[in-house]
Amino acid sequence: MQPHEIKPDTGLCTILGYNAQTGYMRRYFNKIMKHNGKNATAIALNISDEHFDFTMRNVGESRVDKMMIEKEFSNKALAYCEDVNACAKKEKRIDFVEVSDGKVYGYCLDDEAKALFANPELIDDQNLFVAKMMLLAKRWFDVKIEVDDIPLLIGV
Repeated sequence: MQPHEIKPDTGLCTILGYNAQTGYMRRYFNKIMKHNGKNATAIALNISDEHFDFTMRNVGESRVDKMMIEKEFSNKALAYCEDVNACAKKEKRIDFVEVSDGKVYGYCLDDEAKALFANPELIDDQNLFVAKMMLLAKRWFDVKIEVDDIPLLIGV
């Protein structure tokens, strides 16, 4: 989705990372939205280490309510969360945050993504990553999860 295509009814979320604009999170999340005919997109926020603290300290008061966290910040983001899910506690990192009433909640999706597959130990990192993007798309924009679509999304 191009900036000029964003309308008042477009669903928005944010991605925070060094290269969030060109990273895999944005690429696959937006592919999933397009594949499912959803009017939603991920807005990238490219930041450096020196801006991470300021960004996370203020996200609770911002207009952002859904934000994916790129891998480079996934461990550091834990410290800015009011609460995290069991997977985030176990893995000591988060994949995304949600903001509610000014409080930041962190989540890791590894366990949920692995549960989508009959033999998760046979799934490579790329397939698992796309499965996590599907889970977010479902959570935030009610997109149908079709694990069989993963090879199509990766190959497109």
